[in-house]
Amino acid sequence: MSLRLKVALPFVILTMIVSVIGVYVVTRLVTGTLSERLTNQLLESGRVVSDSFIRQESAHVGAAQIIAYTDGVAIALRDEDRETVIRLARPAFSAAAIENLILISPQGNEIAHFLIDSGGNFIQVDTDTGAARSPMVSQFLANRNPEEAPRRFLGVNLVNNETYYFTALPVTVDGEFDGVIVVGTSIRTILPAFKNVALADIVLYGANGQPIGTTLGTMDEETLSLLSITEAQYMEAIQAEEVVYGDNFEYAERRYTLARSPLQIGNDRIGVFAVILPLDFVVDFATNNRDTYILVFTLLTLVVIVIGYFVSRMIIVPLYKLVYTSQAIAQGDLDSRTGINSRDEIGTLASTFDDMTSKLQERTKQLEEANATLKQIDKTKTNFIQISAHELRTPLTLIMGYSQMLEQDTEKDPELKKLASGILEGAERMSDVVDSMLDVSRIDSDALFLRKTSMQIEPVIKKIQKGFESAFEERNLKFKTEGLEKLPAFSADPDMLQKVFYHLIMNAIKYTPDGGEVKVVGKYRNGKKPPEVEVAVVDTGIGVDPSKKDAIFEKFHQTGEVLLHSSGKTKFKGGGPGLGLAIARGIVQAHGGKIWVESKGYNEEKLFGSKFIVSFPLQKESEQEV
Repeated sequence: MSLRLKVALPFVILTMIVSVIGVYVVTRLVTGTLSERLTNQLLESGRVVSDSFIRQESAHVGAAQIIAYTDGVAIALRDEDRETVIRLARPAFSAAAIENLILISPQGNEIAHFLIDSGGNFIQVDTDTGAARSPMVSQFLANRNPEEAPRRFLGVNLVNNETYYFTALPVTVDGEFDGVIVVGTSIRTILPAFKNVALADIVLYGANGQPIGTTLGTMDEETLSLLSITEAQYMEAIQAEEVVYGDNFEYAERRYTLARSPLQIGNDRIGVFAVILPLDFVVDFATNNRDTYILVFTLLTLVVIVIGYFVSRMIIVPLYKLVYTSQAIAQGDLDSRTGINSRDEIGTLASTFDDMTSKLQERTKQLEEANATLKQIDKTKTNFIQISAHELRTPLTLIMGYSQMLEQDTEKDPELKKLASGILEGAERMSDVVDSMLDVSRIDSDALFLRKTSMQIEPVIKKIQKGFESAFEERNLKFKTEGLEKLPAFSADPDMLQKVFYHLIMNAIKYTPDGGEVKVVGKYRNGKKPPEVEVAVVDTGIGVDPSKKDAIFEKFHQTGEVLLHSSGKTKFKGGGPGLGLAIARGIVQAHGGKIWVESKGYNEEKLFGSKFIVSFPLQKESEQEV
């Protein structure tokens, strides 16, 4: 018998039996009493409403971040440039699914205020509505913490006297507090949408227990009187850990029941809501039918378990053999075989699997041999680089020495002095290449020795800056540093880090056109575990192709057409062996750090620029002392 019949036939019969019994159960029995069904529906509707408010909160935060991060908005808000804020924020407001936007400067002044009224019309409010003095917003202005979490609240907008669900959060660029953004959606819009999701009517209460919005009829005096609660009932509901059930009531000749729950978004409880259901939404059958239902389906379940056990034995035993064999192969035992000889589909699968394993074993052997050959080739290449570098060092030293002597002896002959200086400059550049080759060789052979000590990064950058002063002046490049003096000391090898940032800054100089800018920015990342010191070398150059963000850190990689490169190492698109970034990565990784590049792309006209970031973890004091 085939595997298909082994599995399908028993379960076809079983399914027919279950279907017949299921029809009887569905038509004659009920799963619970009226009160249980009603309670479960109320709980589910309440959960859906809470989740809907949380999704609305996420939409608010997303819209606020889009507006706040619109280029120029934060700076204009900080400078209280009202015209610029309105010009930049209005298009973003129109694109966002919100009805109210308020932008408040760090000084507490209402800079921009937009509304969408009930008719869908855009309104720009030019008067101070007092939003900055609300308790939620005033806390942001008092704390001035750009990392502070969003706050939520229900409030009335004095422009149209409508109640809104507001979310407020700080505006920040580069870690500075630039103001407060408040976004809101009217209760008039929220509640009908939530009703469709929860399949129940909803009431939202204000702090005094009066309804501020409901989907049960209109907000007339009769409805308000029927749904209102006392302040004590409001406090009981907002402080409750579980749902608080209210009384049954009659409205429009129909009986209803409701349950109240605190409206909690994040850690904030901003109000109380209730879900309302009609009492006749389920049919009331006798509770003793439930016992019959439990008994019948318990027996049916036992039958299914017994049949399922025997059917599964026919399938699972050979499958387990396949699993054990595949696990053994995954662990490297390519001699394992399933040993399954059945004539069904599993037997065919096992035979195919064993054949595949044999081919895999043969292919693995070929790959291991090829890998050994590649390792030998790579080792030979590394040895060649190391030997070549060592052999070149001695004649280079002689050339540099004689060039220096010749330069001193030709002080009175400018033409000979220029030739001697050219020889010396070329020898020094070749010496740099040799040193780079030796560094790569040490990195490849794990022979890089670090002399760690507690150090600051700022003196290292200043020393490198001094060495490139003539290049900056010749190329009309601006060099800036930012935040380096605020970085804490950490354990590292100063000489090795000087090589890292020497190569990164020289790389920035080479790929930044004349008149550009190179900047070194330091940041202390205390929010991570462990904390990190992060140093970024930022340029306004030609950028990096996204597809080559990993390749540029490989040895001998060159950007662009190599034959078109300049001969000077600090000239625009200057030449070089393509080892600088590989050396930088090797040294950074030896310190336990990370290095990566961020760039919008490669373009020699638009000059997207690039940002090389180096991050070092701060060790514990006990580890640093060791």
